[in-house]
Amino acid sequence: MLQFFLNMMTDIIKFIGNFYDEAEIIRGVIVWALGIFGIHQGLFVVVGFFFTRKFKPAKNFHKYAVLIPARNEEAVITNLIKSIKRQDYPSELITTFVVADNCTDNTAKIARENGAICYERFNDAERTKGYALRFLFEKIEEDYGIDSFEGYFVFDSDNLLNRDYVSKMNDAFDAGEKIITSYRNTKNFDENWVASTYAIHWLRSIRFRHRTRSFFRLATNIQGTGFLFANELVKDGWKYTSLTEDRAFTADAVAHGYGITYQDEAMFYDEQPTNLRIAMRQRIRWSKGHILAFLESGWPLFKNIFVGNCFRDKEEKRKITKASFIEGIRHRVASFDVLSQLTPTIIPKTFLWIVVGLFMYSCFAYTNGMEDIAVFTGGSWLVTGINAVLGTFSVNLEPGLAAMGVTAAIAIFWFVLGKLASDVANMLTAVYIFIVERKKIKKMKLWKKALYCVTWPVFDIFYRWSMYIALFAKVTWKPIPHTSKVTIEEIEN
Repeated sequence: MLQFFLNMMTDIIKFIGNFYDEAEIIRGVIVWALGIFGIHQGLFVVVGFFFTRKFKPAKNFHKYAVLIPARNEEAVITNLIKSIKRQDYPSELITTFVVADNCTDNTAKIARENGAICYERFNDAERTKGYALRFLFEKIEEDYGIDSFEGYFVFDSDNLLNRDYVSKMNDAFDAGEKIITSYRNTKNFDENWVASTYAIHWLRSIRFRHRTRSFFRLATNIQGTGFLFANELVKDGWKYTSLTEDRAFTADAVAHGYGITYQDEAMFYDEQPTNLRIAMRQRIRWSKGHILAFLESGWPLFKNIFVGNCFRDKEEKRKITKASFIEGIRHRVASFDVLSQLTPTIIPKTFLWIVVGLFMYSCFAYTNGMEDIAVFTGGSWLVTGINAVLGTFSVNLEPGLAAMGVTAAIAIFWFVLGKLASDVANMLTAVYIFIVERKKIKKMKLWKKALYCVTWPVFDIFYRWSMYIALFAKVTWKPIPHTSKVTIEEIEN
């Protein structure tokens, strides 16, 4: 019986190994196709170094509502509201709303004492920030009417605004933009290395994404806080209640034909997590929301690349003018770009590596053995350097279990070596950010900058692992604690 089982397993391994060459070709084609999504990223980095969109001073002052979803934020919400009240924009045109969401502290009381209009919500079954915003818009519609305000800002309770923040955002809004994001700086950049990875990430987004996309009039992405949108986007209320409402909002808005611009001159400050466990928990939630947003909006965005705005009515599609033709091209490119951000390419790439690059390759070696298989290979700068210093090493083994096991070990080694090479090279991104954003980054000692350049790749390593976990884990929303009591005046001084 045992021999029968062993013979059957041998036949299965040989059968699988016989299809390795064909599977590797298919894998290569799929990886190449997924690579198309990143074909424009190099251009974006170069353009973002030189250019971003500039806005002329506004001719009109528009009326805005500022929305602050808050859950047990009594430690920080006062400083945000004060930074809103000290804006150089006409105060009568800014109304601040707070939704105290399932709070067990004095958030609501403190918000009211500081002049905000505060609604309290108690529904622990619906816990995401999106549900809090939906509730707040329902209350605004009931008591004021959505159209009472031309635009809506969204901030987290730990944020702080530069004095000219609203004025600069108004410049972009007055230029006709419907969705605008802004410059996200960090309150606690140098508190520890965990906070620094987030700070560098937000600045990387500015340099590698926001600046170029705004310059080309495409659609950048909303990132949770520090953004403004026109009232027409919520005429039917707020509908984005997933784990990452910002990704859902971005994808849906672009699918419906909206652009999303970036105002480089409007700066606000954000508090970043300092605890590794909390940071990983947040990253898993982001990744789960990323996957859900792709499932919800990926298909409309894909269709838009080929047929234009699939949400327009047929009559409108028939009217072709020069302006509509140009807008159609812009929207197709924007849809492709947002889809490229939204597609979790790391998941199919990793799956293909496990199935083809690891399992089927090992089965192939069981049947065919190993002949001059290089130990250090993969084409990375790290492999080139190792081979130049140590010379090349190759392995030869006869067919059988030994060849299968060694091949599996070498395949894993290649995978780790490739990731290590990209992660070490990624340190240069942090160096670049510290150089180009030196005037806006908080001053800190050189040794700290060097440390943060070394630890920065951990952020992207967390991204990879959070994606793998989020694919299978049941993820729930949990609040991120905010404790920094720094004020905007302290930052300015």
